[in-house]
Formats: sequence, structure tokens, C-alpha cells
Amino acid sequence: MKIIDMRCRPAYLHAFFGGVPGTPEHATARWLNRRVGTRGDDTHFERSLSAQGFLDEVREAGLHKAVVVGRHTPAQHLPNQRIHEIVHGHAELLGIGAIDPALQGVEAALAEIDHAVDVLGLRGIDLEPGFAEPARQPDDALYWPIYEHLQRRGVPLFLMSGPTTPDPAYNDPGRLAAVARAFPDLAIVAYHGYWPNVQQALGLAFRYPNVHLVPDMYLFLPGSEGYVQAANGFLAEQLLFGSSYPFRPIRQSIEDAQRLGLREEVLERFFHANAARLLRLD
Repeated sequence: MKIIDMRCRPAYLHAFFGGVPGTPEHATARWLNRRVGTRGDDTHFERSLSAQGFLDEVREAGLHKAVVVGRHTPAQHLPNQRIHEIVHGHAELLGIGAIDPALQGVEAALAEIDHAVDVLGLRGIDLEPGFAEPARQPDDALYWPIYEHLQRRGVPLFLMSGPTTPDPAYNDPGRLAAVARAFPDLAIVAYHGYWPNVQQALGLAFRYPNVHLVPDMYLFLPGSEGYVQAANGFLAEQLLFGSSYPFRPIRQSIEDAQRLGLREEVLERFFHANAARLLRLD
């Protein structure tokens, strides 16, 4: 079975990912790995301190594609050019760009979308309203020109959610409803699947089929059983696999996901078909 990992970053990308041994960030990466159920060595991610080590990890895990995600927030900027440099020339790697119209200005952010897609060959755009300064909800008027542009261009939107949002109030699936309703042809992907607000996220995805969920490392934590139950029903084409490497081992995440109880035909969509459609790989 082909497997596309929708959230997979090398440690060397930034100190935040444990890229500098002996630092507080490296210790935090180890702590988070234990927190989300890593078995064995909690320094496994050190293999990806080099570009070749990351490629070896991806290949040995058996991934068809690994999606390296950019970020643009006041606290952390992973430039789109850097994402392009990491994925370029490697058939196993794809990139997602990032913008922040609050920092860049709306017009500059729109131009950056076109550059990321048309020049750098990135497959989508990441936006993190809850990490902005000040923090915003995804239905903030600032972002509407971004959504309109992405919908018109057929470029998927990737939103950060989940419990690492600095203020839990900005991990609210309900605030995405107005966006999904106003832009029905915009593919919206919520990283971390809004965990632990699983039922609310599922209600949102039930109502709006253009909303997709990537629970990634939170798929294996308490309360996540709802994702599986929903995927065996209405959510079959809206749930996607992500390991969240380096914060969880790729191979272990694949094996753990295979034991969750997803029906066989749903597993193929979860691991490959849904992502291939969104990323226009077919």
C-alpha cells in the first residue's frame, strides 16, 4: 500500500524540532515523543539531523511521499525557499508553503502564495491564526482574501489546530464553519484534527465535506476513537495520515494506525487516496 505522510519534518529544519542536541528544544522534543506514545528510543529523531538521515528514515519507513510543512508565525519562520530546498530533487518529498498576512500584509501574502506554488512547486499553503500576534480565529476578516485566492487557484489550505495552540480558545472547530461555508470549493485541512475537541471537529467535517482532518500524533491519544468511527462512515474521504515526525516515529505511527480498526478500503483512502487527491498527485 502506498503511504503519504501529510506531516513529516526533519529535525535539522529548526531547533524547535530537536535539531540541536543539548538544548531545551531537544529536551522538549524528547518529552513530546514520550507524551504521544513513542516506544523505545525517544531520541530516534536525531537520525534526521542530516538531510541524508532524513531521506533514509523516510525510505526505510516505506513512505511513498513525505510532506514537509513550512511555517510563518512571529515565533517561528520556516521560509518557503527553505522548504523547496529540502524537497527539491527527491521524489519521496513534497512541500507545503506558509504565509502570515498579519506580518507580510495581504498583498505580499497573496504574491507569496503564487511564488510558492508557481515557482517553488509547493503543493499547498499553511496558515496558523492561533499563533499570530495577536492571536486570531480562522474566520477573521484578515484571512478572507487569502481563502478567496486559494479557492480560485485550487490550492489547498492547511490550518494549525490542536492543544499546542498558545491559548486553547483558538483551538475551536466552530470558528472554521463560516470559512468552510463561504468557500465550498476550498479544500481545508486541519493539522492535529482539533484534538482534544474531537466531537466538535467531527461535527464540522460532517457538515462541510471540504473540511479534512489530519490528527497525526494525536490519533493515538485518548478520545481519538471518534476519528476512527467516523472514518468507517461519513469521514472516509476526509481523514488523512500524518506521523508528525520528528515528534513521533514514522514506522511506529504507520503500524499503530493499521491497528486502529479502520476498514480495509478506508485504510487505503486514509493512507494514500485522500492525500493524493488533495495534492493532485494522480
